[in-house]
Amino acid sequence: MPIFGPGFFQSSPVQVALLLGATVSVVCGAVGVFAVLRAQSFAGHALADLGATGGSAAFLIGVSQLWGFVVACALAAGSMQLSGLQRPRSRDVATGIVLGAGLGLAALFLYFDTTVSNATGVSVTILFGSLFAVDPGLLPAMAGLGAVSLLITLFLFRPLLLSSVNPDMAQARGVPVRAVTLAYLVALALAVALSAMAVGAVLSTALLIGPAATALRLTSSPLRALLLAALLGLLITSASVVLAYDSYYWPPAGRGWPVSFFVVALVFLVYLATELPRPGRRRRGA
Repeated sequence: MPIFGPGFFQSSPVQVALLLGATVSVVCGAVGVFAVLRAQSFAGHALADLGATGGSAAFLIGVSQLWGFVVACALAAGSMQLSGLQRPRSRDVATGIVLGAGLGLAALFLYFDTTVSNATGVSVTILFGSLFAVDPGLLPAMAGLGAVSLLITLFLFRPLLLSSVNPDMAQARGVPVRAVTLAYLVALALAVALSAMAVGAVLSTALLIGPAATALRLTSSPLRALLLAALLGLLITSASVVLAYDSYYWPPAGRGWPVSFFVVALVFLVYLATELPRPGRRRRGA
């Protein structure tokens, strides 16, 4: 049985999916490492869910869901930052409050999307996405947003790393912790918006956190973890596109599986594999 189904490399949606998957996975890998180091996985999840508010509102007014995701994630990130800056506990409370309000609006907008516009598939598209369904005309804009997110993360690598590991020491050394945190939240918001376009608002956290958490399990170097997370994400998204395309020919033929499912499943399996005992790995209790 061939690995690639008939017409795989000639398919325009496949080419778009591979390019978009590569862009999103590299950006999410880099940004996600610091989300894990800063214990902001919940914030990333909240931004992803709130992206559904922007995506559904954008569809309702007739503009691209991409800009709805970007605006909603950016506004939510700013609200979280202003509401709960000082302590992690306060930050989580602020995140939860903003999340609850945003999800209520998302439910309202999705209701209007399906009743007013009679678009029955919009909820599935916004919440679960599909790399095959992205408009090719959005690729330049998504590549530009990804470049901005990646450049912010790389430019602030050292102060961001220090403020993630020891905020008090960073402040003592003159690092503008507040400004660095705000800039990182902008990068995180852009990464979440891109991930939401690729695999949907509900599932986007898997691509943001999964490869990064796996990479940090495999190496103690933040820089190597960043590179490894980007590579893992790239391999996972590429393999998911192949599997989703091939699934169209699996029995029952003609009903392909969602590419987002394969992304999340592979992220979970790769992360789970890091828990398996490896030769030469000493037991913690030894």
